[in-house]
Amino acid sequence: MLEHIQIRDFTIIDQLELSFKRGLTVMTGETGAGKSILIDALGLILGNRADPGMIRHGCQRAEICAEFSVKPGSIAAAWLSQHEFDHLDECLVRRTLSQTGRSKAYLNGRIISLNQLREFGGLLIDIHGQHEHQSLMQLEKQGEILDDYADNSDLLKKLISSCKHWNSLEQQLEMLRQTNEERNAKFELLKYQVEELDNLDLAAGELQELDEQHKRLANANRLRLEVQSLLEQLHDNDEHAVVRQLSQHTTALERLTEVDSKLTSASVQLNSISLQLQEVASDLRHYLDQLEIDPEQLKSIEQRLSDIFDIARKHHVSTQELTTLHQTLKQELSELDGFSVRAEQIEDEIKVAEGKYYRYALKLSENRKKAADMLVCHVNQKMQQLGMPHGFIEICFTPIKKQPSPSGLEKIEFFVVTNPGQPLKPLTKVVSGGELSRISLAIQVSLSDKVSVDTMVFDEVDVGIGGGVAEVVGQQLRALGKNRQVLCVTHLPQVAALGEHHFQVNKKSELENTRASIIELKNRSRIEEISRMLGGIKITEQTRAHAREMITRAEHIK
Repeated sequence: MLEHIQIRDFTIIDQLELSFKRGLTVMTGETGAGKSILIDALGLILGNRADPGMIRHGCQRAEICAEFSVKPGSIAAAWLSQHEFDHLDECLVRRTLSQTGRSKAYLNGRIISLNQLREFGGLLIDIHGQHEHQSLMQLEKQGEILDDYADNSDLLKKLISSCKHWNSLEQQLEMLRQTNEERNAKFELLKYQVEELDNLDLAAGELQELDEQHKRLANANRLRLEVQSLLEQLHDNDEHAVVRQLSQHTTALERLTEVDSKLTSASVQLNSISLQLQEVASDLRHYLDQLEIDPEQLKSIEQRLSDIFDIARKHHVSTQELTTLHQTLKQELSELDGFSVRAEQIEDEIKVAEGKYYRYALKLSENRKKAADMLVCHVNQKMQQLGMPHGFIEICFTPIKKQPSPSGLEKIEFFVVTNPGQPLKPLTKVVSGGELSRISLAIQVSLSDKVSVDTMVFDEVDVGIGGGVAEVVGQQLRALGKNRQVLCVTHLPQVAALGEHHFQVNKKSELENTRASIIELKNRSRIEEISRMLGGIKITEQTRAHAREMITRAEHIK
């Protein structure tokens, strides 16, 4: 239940504090005084979208704090516990707005996301706006009303989820079918490309080896001539071979070491060099023995390299990327080859999804039809109490041919008779504004028993109603307040007189500054306000007596 609210620098309110009690609280004021400002403030507390234009002119930020009592064991208390928000019997919700467009929300001192605030706020307050009756003209809203009354929220979520899943599978299957020709063409191309790469059979490291072999065979004559020349100079020339000359120098240096031992190191090194050159000569001779000049092998290698480069150019990749390309194409071919298997899998999944959807849909239809009978009975009773003695509604179900539908198996539409002798016609076509608001109020009152929140707010839902019907409306609202807190913004004195608590909204303009204030009325001040609502500009003693009588009569209502 809403216990207390503080508002600072919000629209035309600079500073405001109000405390609230259980029962019916009415809020009145002159036209244009800003009676709905409090409703707007509560909307922000419930997570409605904020706008810098809501900040009072000349101020940098606005702030709204609301204190609620939370019953132990209630859904709201369970939510607080589930989300680890500390609370005793009270909780504090705070919302701030800044000129930069930023908005922050806090719950019991902890920052909270707007999604969490909307979720939690919906467990605290149920607001019926002054245009609520107009939304009743929408078929979607009529379906929502019946589902709310039938407590179908969880079932609807499951139905919508299963509907989305079924539709998604159908779309996947359709896409597979639509691309079948394109898939076949791509499959044949991939098959050819993979077979070509399979036949190429390029081994790891083969390209480097082929390149080396090609260089050697293509330059075989040059290699033989130059290696033979080198071998001649190193070893085979009897007179001028480097090895022979080095051997002579080594012998000479060895003799000198007998004279001076300091030459020993140089002698050893020179001898080692001589031996190494002999090994080099031996390796060169062995190389010449192994070197082949094979034109046929060279031709074969050149053809192999040409095949590799041709395929690489065809796929616009380097020769080094051919192996990776081969694996990629094989993977794509495998996926396309599994088309028929995947299509069969999806068809099986569709059967399962279809069965699941219809289980939820049939249960939803059953719930709706049971609830429709009860809702019609309650609403018709309330309509008669609200000055429509011959009026009644019926709820009709029209099968939806195209399935699956997130709305279930049927379209829900309210039909109404407002006067005797008239046939049933769609609610959207036959009612006047006053009739529509009364039907809307009858529905809202009927739904109130299904609402688990402690606080209900009605913002001028009595538009288009007057006379004795207005008093009945007030009685209905007062009856709602027996078990909960009801706040009602009204322009009707008959409704205002039935309030157990009464607030008045005033607006005052000074030069370029406008301020709104809200004060609680009691005794004489309340009589004056209801007299104003009854008599207009000039208030007479007779008007005051009438107002006093209305208040006294309301106080004796049990």
